[in-house]
Amino acid sequence: MATVDSIVLDLVDFLNASPTNFHAVDEAKRRLKQAGYVQLSEREDWVLESGKKYFFTRNQSTIIAFAIGKRYVAGNGFHIIGAHTDSPCLKLKPVSKVSKGGYLEVGVQTYGGGLWHTWFDRDLTIAGRLIKKEVKDGTTSYSQSLVRIEEPILRIPTLAIHLDRNVNEGFKFNTQSQLVPVLATSVKGELQKLLGQNGPSESSEKTSVDCKSHHPILLKLIADQAHCSPDEICDFELQLCDTQPSIIAGAMKEFIFSGRLDNLCMSFCALRALIDSTNADGSLGEESGVRMVALFDHEEVGSNSAQGAGSPAMFDALSRITKSFDSSDHRLLEKVIQRSFLVSADMAHGLHPNYIVCFFSFELYDLDKHEDNHQPKLHGGLVIKHNANQRYATNAVTAFIFRELAQRHNLPIQDFVVRNDVPCGSTIGPILASGVGIRTVDVGAPQLSMHSIREMCGVDDAKHSYEHFKAYFNEFTELDEKLVIDI
Repeated sequence: MATVDSIVLDLVDFLNASPTNFHAVDEAKRRLKQAGYVQLSEREDWVLESGKKYFFTRNQSTIIAFAIGKRYVAGNGFHIIGAHTDSPCLKLKPVSKVSKGGYLEVGVQTYGGGLWHTWFDRDLTIAGRLIKKEVKDGTTSYSQSLVRIEEPILRIPTLAIHLDRNVNEGFKFNTQSQLVPVLATSVKGELQKLLGQNGPSESSEKTSVDCKSHHPILLKLIADQAHCSPDEICDFELQLCDTQPSIIAGAMKEFIFSGRLDNLCMSFCALRALIDSTNADGSLGEESGVRMVALFDHEEVGSNSAQGAGSPAMFDALSRITKSFDSSDHRLLEKVIQRSFLVSADMAHGLHPNYIVCFFSFELYDLDKHEDNHQPKLHGGLVIKHNANQRYATNAVTAFIFRELAQRHNLPIQDFVVRNDVPCGSTIGPILASGVGIRTVDVGAPQLSMHSIREMCGVDDAKHSYEHFKAYFNEFTELDEKLVIDI
């Protein structure tokens, strides 16, 4: 049996520690601090030094980390990998209390473009963040706490085939009324009575979360995980999660089966590459630029938020870092942007074996979902994404840079163009390229089951992605000096 690379094992650990975007950022923070990165606050002034490493978070769901080369001077470029921390999921509604047919259910919202049928008949739980009230020495304060209920407490059951004889001809359901997870049966009234005796207490300060909005038994479970009482919970952002852990699988241990590969796989590879490219003594000694990873929230819903790629978050970071070294020249930032480069890293559509043209049966032609000359395969390396209509930001120059790095290190590389008769998705690449004006290439590791509750990718592609990103951080400055454009 083939041995599994340590990078892949570490990716699985990262996935299992990150059931939500908030947890992913928290895990990234832990790893960065362990590697000597210093946390900054956007609310405070920054005092930065060349040769040092820093990071900051926005909303605890976006994180930007950077390492400043020892030879850096204001006006030099930034070498950035951008990815996103969010994935399609079901999020609890502000008022989630639903009771139907003798069952206690939890109202949820659909977030992003998920394959919602895959959420049926899964063992589900809840994770996310909450704001809780703390009273100490007569002083009230409010803090954020991450929560994750480990055991399965929810399930969305399918209807028996006896009651829906045509289900195998097409599984259709209403996302408002039928995509509702079951929490408990109301016949267990004694539990509710017991909870009423030992649960939420009377408080002089009314909180915004109460038993009118959410089932008391659910609040009690959440409060136990947050080590507080239910009446200390002021508000929360929680989502449903699959309880099945991420694993290395397949007959040859060649796959990763997991939720949230899109896009935590690319987030991890970028983060680990940055840490490893800046960990060794002297690793920043010859670096004249700034190496950066930007992991954004809300990509799955368009990136238009205070912490999405459509926000000024990355531009603010470039500006503040530049001004920390020279605040006198207001023209520097325009030079910085033109000297910088962004790798937009988001998972790619791998070739599906069950949707390929069969030349012996012409009626299967419409099942082909990939353009004949652009069929990314698992274990085939990172995919460079192209689109003439700018759904991806790649051009010949930016593709060349990434392809050259692959050639230098004998790394496999693939190209992808969507079929002309199939709509093309997009990424944070065009958003940042057009909003900031930075040169951008769109890439990603190939995967199957994208946006399912349970996705899959190849272990080799995770390893190749990490190696490609690390080479980019280590060698971009030298490579870019040899490239002559717009002169």
